Amino acid sequence: MNAKQMSSNDSNIALNKKAQHDYFIEERFEAGLVLEGWEVKSLRAGKVQLRDSYVILKGGEAWLIGCHISPLLTASTHIHPDPIRTRKLLLNQSELDKLYGGVERKGFTLVPLKLYWKKGRAKCEIALVKGKKEYDKRETLKDRDWDREKERMMKTR
Repeated sequence: MNAKQMSSNDSNIALNKKAQHDYFIEERFEAGLVLEGWEVKSLRAGKVQLRDSYVILKGGEAWLIGCHISPLLTASTHIHPDPIRTRKLLLNQSELDKLYGGVERKGFTLVPLKLYWKKGRAKCEIALVKGKKEYDKRETLKDRDWDREKERMMKTR
């Protein structure tokens, strides 16, 4: 494995696997994050959870809510970290307009899919999603199992 492949594997900080299972993903966007120093250190240590987080649009800006970043024990004594504070997402105006259109007119939801590093900066991949019904989730599981079974059959031949 060369250095480029290794860095691409290490760039993921956290994944929201439940989002793939619970939603149909329509469109993805890359957003920057406004973070404090202790949060960046915790991200580097991998102390973040995206499971119950979501994105809201308020005042012409996008905000990440419910993302839990655990503070490190070595955090400074004069700082009182809040692990689930609301964090601002950095997007272009055209991207914000697309998000507003999807959420308000089409009834989509905004969900963070993953956190990763890009050129030394923390990025959040968010998506416009539609919720799946229970039968859709079962169908997805059946398709995935069938694909796995096909791969096994192809390997044995």
